[in-house]
Amino acid sequence: MTQQQYLINRNLSIVDFADTMMNISKACKQMGVSRQHYYDIKNVIKEEGIEGLKEKTRKGPRVGNRCSPETEKAILDYSLIEPTHGQVRVSNELKRKGTLISPGGVRSVWLRHNLENKNLRLKRLEEWSKKENNILTESQVKALEDQKLEKEAHGEVETHHSGFLFAQDTYYVGYIKGIGKIYQQTGIDTYSNVGFAKLYLDKTQTVAADFLNSKVLPFFDEHGISVLRVLTDNGREYCGVQTQHHYQLFLHLNDIEHSRTKARHPQTNGSVEKLNQTIQNEFYATAFRKTLYTSVEQMQKDLDEFMKKYNFDRTNQGKRCLGRTPYETFTEGVLKYGEMVYDNGEERTEIVLQ
Repeated sequence: MTQQQYLINRNLSIVDFADTMMNISKACKQMGVSRQHYYDIKNVIKEEGIEGLKEKTRKGPRVGNRCSPETEKAILDYSLIEPTHGQVRVSNELKRKGTLISPGGVRSVWLRHNLENKNLRLKRLEEWSKKENNILTESQVKALEDQKLEKEAHGEVETHHSGFLFAQDTYYVGYIKGIGKIYQQTGIDTYSNVGFAKLYLDKTQTVAADFLNSKVLPFFDEHGISVLRVLTDNGREYCGVQTQHHYQLFLHLNDIEHSRTKARHPQTNGSVEKLNQTIQNEFYATAFRKTLYTSVEQMQKDLDEFMKKYNFDRTNQGKRCLGRTPYETFTEGVLKYGEMVYDNGEERTEIVLQ
């Protein structure tokens, strides 16, 4: 029995019971309904027949009050021009232009279009500028630049292929009796997470340049690509007058752009900091318990073995690695380097994938 049939039979039973008892008041009392309900049923049967006893379709829900399409378009257009303005500011600015809308109304429009926070509105602006090839205003350009700086300040860096950005850092390993203080020059390709590490007895501009010259650039040269930009902190071994600073001069001679982390924001160079932590936890913490090192060369040999496993055998859960090894991701980035760096008509050396 369907719901509709049950309702019809229930209403008919009320009428039949009243007719059987020949007393409407007592019948309604026993059936638990009012006399008015009985007369309503009788009137429906008289006017519409038994079909009139079916449950009537309820009215549809009331649609929430919405602003006009013109107002909604004005909000979306303004949010494209000034994506960093909040809902109160947008409301006030539109009122001055003759469009009356409350801050809550502005937010409702944003929610319908998935624009409820600044980052989503900036993302929409970035996609709009790429898709339409429109010229951005000064305020739009500044908003996108500020967003980029904010991301870098929280450890997010822009990197599109292998060699696009190489992060370098000095890590203090510790003091070993008979050897002295030991420092590690650490570097990582921010696209693929391919890492490099070399030990020194001091931290100077010379060793910082030697690290790139002996460990890093030869690896990239083997694959037919170059390091385009290096990111470091503001340490003395990395910063100085170009003509008097070995590291700065080395970058200039190799046509490598130098970027520095934001002051008091070490997380800007988070990828290389993470590599330092990985080497400490997975190599030094174990190696120092098992081996009594007597020279830097002895330590470097074991460190090289670990870095080889890190790059070629150890899976990485980074943003682009996704469970692959850093070297597997690096080879993919090498192909992207060939597509993005070289012009179609430009002659280039063959990119080698080992």
